[in-house]
Amino acid sequence: MYKGIEGKIYPNRAQQRLINQTFGHSRFVWNQMLAMLNTRYDNNPDAKLLSYNALSILLTQLKKEHPWLKEVDAKALQNSVKTLRETFDRFFNKQSNYPRFKSSKHYKKAYKTLERTIRFNANQRYIKLPKLGWVKCSMSLNDINNDNITSVTVIRKSNNNYYISVLVEIENQALPKTEKAVGIDLGLTDLAITSDGVKYPSLYLHRKYKKQLHYWEKRLARRRIQAKKDGKDLRYAKNYQKARIQVAKLHQKMKDTRKDYLHKVTTELVETYDVICIEELKTSNMIKNHNLAQSIASQSWRMFRNMLAYKCLTYGKELIIVNPYKTSQVCSSCGVETGKKPLSVRHFTCPTCHTQHDRDINASKNIKNIGLGMSLSQ
Repeated sequence: MYKGIEGKIYPNRAQQRLINQTFGHSRFVWNQMLAMLNTRYDNNPDAKLLSYNALSILLTQLKKEHPWLKEVDAKALQNSVKTLRETFDRFFNKQSNYPRFKSSKHYKKAYKTLERTIRFNANQRYIKLPKLGWVKCSMSLNDINNDNITSVTVIRKSNNNYYISVLVEIENQALPKTEKAVGIDLGLTDLAITSDGVKYPSLYLHRKYKKQLHYWEKRLARRRIQAKKDGKDLRYAKNYQKARIQVAKLHQKMKDTRKDYLHKVTTELVETYDVICIEELKTSNMIKNHNLAQSIASQSWRMFRNMLAYKCLTYGKELIIVNPYKTSQVCSSCGVETGKKPLSVRHFTCPTCHTQHDRDINASKNIKNIGLGMSLSQ
């Protein structure tokens, strides 16, 4: 199995220049190859798509025409060609759109290196990358053998900070069985409510950083207008870039905080339960309610579900997706439908068995019962 580990790196100025140079060279190779393939297809619509080996030969010729391409990591350029070829395969299989030319105006950039000489120094937290040498990083790979590192993706995000995503090959990490099952109801006041009565509160990050975001977004808009009046390219307008980076840092901080919290919650659930039943929510339909759209989007229910899915697969647990239809209307004790209720009703009493219910816990119990029934039927 493979596992991705992301961490921040701190390259010096020379390393930053080389990383940015690699971004540009990889983009150049992509655009040149795509233009060549487009021209080839326009001249002969019946021509077969060139294989990766054929494109690699063309990359060698491209390096002879442009010797400056040899200044950066060769594996990064090869991966750019490989990714382009894979994108065409997905397009012909109707899995993605037609490949597009890459623009230098995008602030987030990345390149992937496949060099097997990548090494990680766990004691000093340095990683050795092709052409860059030893780069300081904030991640720890104490349990990972250097020979198990498959690839490293170097990323520069919109806040101008640098990160790496390390893909490592891992052995079976199945956790001991607990013989427990749980149903999970997703909500707004609380992120997740389990059938055992545990509630994981929501972070409400969009409220916490609302004033700061408003402050910098307002200045960003003003400086964009001023830069255009002065006829400046936004990439070289210093005041605009300062405001843009501040906005990007706030968004990145919110994203990192949310992701860290979701990792902690999902890891705890996977360690505690063998079978996890979760409701299938169609977020795209729910955010049409403009009063709740921001709160719903900030919950990241899809990310929560994806984390549960791959952690259950990694640690040998079972995830069951349940249709949430009427799970909040049915009494989990006697199974009688109690009718539709407004969101303001958080507690109710079953008119048949007179059991008092917490709305969310009752829904999570119904989700668990439905999920276990699906598991037994399979």
